[in-house]
Amino acid sequence: MSQPGTLIGIFLETCRTYGKPDLFMRRTPEGWENLSTERARTDVEHLALALRGLGVRKGDRVGLLSENRYEWPVADLAIVALGAVTVPIYPTLTSEQCRQLLADSGARVLFVSTPAQFGKIGVIRDRLAALEAVVYLDPVPERGERDFGFRYLLEQGVAALRTEPGALMRMGQTVSPDDLATIIYTSGTTGEPKGAMLTHGNITSNVWAGLQVMHLTYTDRCLSFLPLCHIFERMAGLYAMLAAGVTIAYAQNIDSVAADAVVVRPTVLMGVPRFYEKVFARVMENARHLPPLRRALFHWGLEQGRRAARAHFARRPLRGLAGIAAGIGDRLVGARVRERIGGRVRFCISGGAPLEPRVLEFFFAIGIPIREGYGLTETSPVICLNPPGREKPGSVGPPLPGVEVRIGEEGEILTRGPHVMRGYYHREEATRAALEGGWFHTGDIGHLDDEGYLHITDRLKDLLVTAGGKKVAPQPIEAALKLRKWVTEAVLLGDRRPYVVALLVPDFALLETTAKARGWHHTRVTELFARPEVLAIYQAELDRVNATLAPFEQIKKFALLERELSQEGGELTPTLKVRRRVITDKFRTTIDSLYEGMPVPAS
Repeated sequence: MSQPGTLIGIFLETCRTYGKPDLFMRRTPEGWENLSTERARTDVEHLALALRGLGVRKGDRVGLLSENRYEWPVADLAIVALGAVTVPIYPTLTSEQCRQLLADSGARVLFVSTPAQFGKIGVIRDRLAALEAVVYLDPVPERGERDFGFRYLLEQGVAALRTEPGALMRMGQTVSPDDLATIIYTSGTTGEPKGAMLTHGNITSNVWAGLQVMHLTYTDRCLSFLPLCHIFERMAGLYAMLAAGVTIAYAQNIDSVAADAVVVRPTVLMGVPRFYEKVFARVMENARHLPPLRRALFHWGLEQGRRAARAHFARRPLRGLAGIAAGIGDRLVGARVRERIGGRVRFCISGGAPLEPRVLEFFFAIGIPIREGYGLTETSPVICLNPPGREKPGSVGPPLPGVEVRIGEEGEILTRGPHVMRGYYHREEATRAALEGGWFHTGDIGHLDDEGYLHITDRLKDLLVTAGGKKVAPQPIEAALKLRKWVTEAVLLGDRRPYVVALLVPDFALLETTAKARGWHHTRVTELFARPEVLAIYQAELDRVNATLAPFEQIKKFALLERELSQEGGELTPTLKVRRRVITDKFRTTIDSLYEGMPVPAS
């Protein structure tokens, strides 16, 4: 297969090379539906012609506000086929947040998925001067003169194609690698979102470089559940899969992944560390409730798998009795866990944040290798990826082919190459700062080892600098806390303070179950927070983590929060990163109570 330099070029080449009955799969009320290569090509062509009929031209911005579904890639492909620019918007954003992105990008047309999303736009529409039309994917109760159904547009495209056969191919030939393909607004943990401008060449360079490491084939099947709004899923889970002819099945939602996997039987999964951490925690918690003999067999079998994983990481074969034991352990544990996700997964990819090495080892132990990678929206996104057979725990692998990485001042990771964005939309000053010296400044801290593997230690601006001048990297400690069964979320604080403290979100279900079993009477869960037994449970969890830390890193005090952190509340970004500044403001009284008697830092 050739290596087209545009996104629509990748799709057209896929259509020429891989005529499949199931290029896409989706769940309908009647069951799983296969959508062929020809069906997808036809839908893209019809929609592109219809959008052109609405007045969309090269360079125009088109918003896409939708959950993952088949119509998402069809809309994206139709937009970029015209040389227009896709502006993906997370469906979890509020009306006002959507308004900011649509206004900043000047989107002329907007796709929305459901009546709820349509209603969200209705309340802000009169403040969007550039927005001319809204396209709804699902039927809506009421619509205006410039609102159009997705199916209606496809029908309009059918009529247009009769007078212009072969339109999609001709459209695709007018798009060049230097053309802008998308504006993706970064989630912004510390400030206002900025629109990263990615060209066709940026993303396609990442596709072809990634495929040199991922080793996908047309017989693979990917279960897609990460948001397509995120560049990781869009590049790797959509365009790289299309380029390799992989079947893409869209999970119904994040909670249905396990059930969907049993039916879809994927060979490839892509997720963020939190997804793998939850799977690990669930398997270990289920094992805890097994009868004594089965529990003992589970832990014995898992330990054999761990030994095999450690041998793999050390790049040495497992021979003799150790190899036999590993095979038996896999039949007892690994094969059974794999069967619960369809039994065919060859490997997983993890991106978005560093993965806890213990979680990585667990997945290798059960026979599901995870290839950890690293990147950012501004880098299309992948910078580094662990290669198969040479994975290294604690690292995100060496740079992709054609990608350069070096370590700058203060240990900051810098990168340059064809994957780096054009700049931030309407943000010249921010663009100059990010691309200073011809290198993209990631804002992450790390180092390259003697094999050229990159190790990330923290965010440059996320370091906690205590009153004593000690620098504490919070993310690895937070990740370790979230692996404890009693904790679902952890936030470390301590910048300009005398010591480090933690806000913990309990596993409310486990806490309630334990309270009922032990007769701890209460009417609200917060009443349990004052019980010495509960405080002792969480102190014990902190003690286990603190035992691995330097004295200045250790958590001196903690507080339990009475609710989950959320995107809606502003505490988490759409990619589930902690907004430490927002949390500090929202829970200031609680935080201050952990420092009673200590001087308050100057603002």
